[in-house]
Amino acid sequence: MALPTRPLGSSGLHITTVGFGSWAVGGGGWSFGWGPQDDSDSLATVRQALDHGINWIDTAAVYGLGHSEEVVGRLLRDLPSSKRPYVFTKCGLIWDSNNPMKEPRRVLKPDSIRRECEASLRRLGIERIDLYQFHWPDDTGTPVEDSWSEMVKLVKEGKVRAAGVSNFDVALLERCEAILHVDSLQPPFSLINRKAARKKSLGVKNTTPE
Repeated sequence: MALPTRPLGSSGLHITTVGFGSWAVGGGGWSFGWGPQDDSDSLATVRQALDHGINWIDTAAVYGLGHSEEVVGRLLRDLPSSKRPYVFTKCGLIWDSNNPMKEPRRVLKPDSIRRECEASLRRLGIERIDLYQFHWPDDTGTPVEDSWSEMVKLVKEGKVRAAGVSNFDVALLERCEAILHVDSLQPPFSLINRKAARKKSLGVKNTTPE
């Protein structure tokens, strides 16, 4: 089944207007979990979405503290390359392995970004992330220029195809844009939270709701 697609900014990606969000796939046992999930049910649901034409999956390292990415990785391993969807994931939320219910820290230090990228690539079983996003602005005092410059390196190294952000305001977007174009902005947006629809963007394309 084919669904209509739209270009994701100037990234070269053409994505369906609806994607598969895998926050809940991470399961319970962590601070922002949606409760226990059955991995088999999760995999069957994603396959159903792909069968109906959806061509991208949105996940994040923090979803289930790595578990969502692992489940997505299991799915990808069972698919021929011709049917593989685009894979979008995020970094910047660092959890405490000794206390999984503790709220993750917002960290965008360059070395941390790189470690997270490498770990996501391993869990997903892929060589390149189609869209890699900063999950939230940094809380450690790291200048966003340093963070975004590390993202640029990952793009140049071929580990990341398109680079974006999530939950950034215009001021942070402008500082990133001065270094490398921001391919996506993922703000909170839903039937009950419509604020993003009322704000003017920087000419950056929105992806789906966080």
